[in-house]
Amino acid sequence: MAEIVKEFEPGSGNAGRSWLKSEDYWAILLGLTLLVIGLLIYWPSPPESFRTSVDQYNAIMAEESANAPFQTLAWHQASRAKGEIRATSQDFAKTIKRWTAKPHGWSDHPLESFVLSKERATVYSRDAKLRLEESSDASRKLEIKAREGENLAREAGFADLSRNAAAERAIREYIRDLRVRGNKLKKIDTKAYNQLGYLVGFGLSLALLFAVVVQVMSGKGSDFLKGFGLVYLLAVTAYFIAGQADVKAMGIGYAAWAITLGLMISNTVGTPTWAKPAIQVEFYIKTGLVLLGAEILFGKILIIGIPGIFVAWVVTPIVLVATYWFGQTVLKIESKSLNMTLSADMSVCGVSAAIATASVCGASKEELTLAVGISLIFTSIMMVILPNIILALDMNHVLGGAWMGGTIDSTGAVAAAGAFLGEKALYVAATIKMIQNILIGVIALAVAWYWAKHVDRSNAGQQVSAMEIWRRFPKFIIGFLGASIVFSLLYHALGDDMGTVMVSHGAIDGWSKIFRGWFFCLAFVSIGLSTDFKMLSRHLAGGKPVILYVCGQSFNLLLTLLTAYLMFFVVFPNITARI
Repeated sequence: MAEIVKEFEPGSGNAGRSWLKSEDYWAILLGLTLLVIGLLIYWPSPPESFRTSVDQYNAIMAEESANAPFQTLAWHQASRAKGEIRATSQDFAKTIKRWTAKPHGWSDHPLESFVLSKERATVYSRDAKLRLEESSDASRKLEIKAREGENLAREAGFADLSRNAAAERAIREYIRDLRVRGNKLKKIDTKAYNQLGYLVGFGLSLALLFAVVVQVMSGKGSDFLKGFGLVYLLAVTAYFIAGQADVKAMGIGYAAWAITLGLMISNTVGTPTWAKPAIQVEFYIKTGLVLLGAEILFGKILIIGIPGIFVAWVVTPIVLVATYWFGQTVLKIESKSLNMTLSADMSVCGVSAAIATASVCGASKEELTLAVGISLIFTSIMMVILPNIILALDMNHVLGGAWMGGTIDSTGAVAAAGAFLGEKALYVAATIKMIQNILIGVIALAVAWYWAKHVDRSNAGQQVSAMEIWRRFPKFIIGFLGASIVFSLLYHALGDDMGTVMVSHGAIDGWSKIFRGWFFCLAFVSIGLSTDFKMLSRHLAGGKPVILYVCGQSFNLLLTLLTAYLMFFVVFPNITARI
């Protein structure tokens, strides 16, 4: 312990070297540097005359909200138009996206993920236009039904509850169809592209960026460069496979393919020795998690109020503790670190929480791979099944959104499932998940304390010092929380409208999210390349990890649904009415 204290002691010669060699501190520095660059790019360049347009749409939405007890067609039209005002729609943002974009989506022609000729682009534009025209009659019928329903409700002065409900259902169906048509409309103006050069250029940029840091940390920057090509190639391949239309429809994302590709190599021909210096699992994911912090905006969390905070911050620790207890006392899982990593994965927010918790409790690469793999499988299933269950039960979309946000592990999967139901469900689901993500740091600190005091044999039953907890605590969480606080304050200072345009749909969507996605993909590839099936099979003995996940997630589903209903419809119905 004296050596640890001395290492961090002010004025100690080791302090500077410790920082330079620390993966966590470099993850913070690199992540925050990228965030600052993103702000410097977008801050001076707001969309032209966006304030006038936003004010106009806000006036329409306010008037409609004052006159009707539900969101009218005019309200939705103004909301959609307002949502199209984004900093990322500007030319410089499109250039950034072109240089940093993952492979394009494709259906029957694999090479079109990278290269699309002008002739094929013309054909796709024509076909998309024909499909849109074929569905126009059905869409017009939905629009007519929605307008008739709204007019009937309006004629009754919005006093007839049955007419109001019918109008709201009809409008919801039409808006859902409009969203689908909007996605088809984007494909009408398909442009030719050649992504190969951009992918090579971006890969070289990432290689140099990380190689410089690795050189400072370990002096092995040149070795890193030799191996990075394989890791990056597999990351590109994972995005390529995930972009295939049928695969995408099944909900199997890039993370699953990245791990699978890595596993195929490591457990067949073996991971080449020259590639191992580039397998930086924790460095990639920690840097990505610092970037993720910028996406968690406290202002948006406060809008949904106490019900959302209660669902995320009360249910989550209950599920974590219950599943860990269940794994140890009922299933008797031998590895406590595997048990804890799985429990954090299913209760908090999937992969991100698993990474943070695994680093605290000393889980092996195989244990982390197992936890992530189980999570990805069940996430793909739940993101498809839950929205359909909610629709079949005609569940209120606020309740459905809260249910999905609190139980589906991946933030991306939560957004996809919420969007399937509609804007309200998407908003509630994404916000609940955002609130839940904040717990990554809190859970990591709590697990660090518990592990130091009750699990680590060298400290079991003893008084644990703050320095020991600090030693175990994943320092990159400080960067995660710092990014969240800074971006939340910035968003608040700009106001909701400008904050959405410049921060959410600017520096985040047009910069940090792009890098976060690539860093996560590199991490998942590295997890696969560093995992041995023989070691993995030992942890799967008796199927206990799967049983733990199924039982824990079932408990999570029931408790989240019950809590969401009580909070949103029994205790705080006034907040629900404003959503």
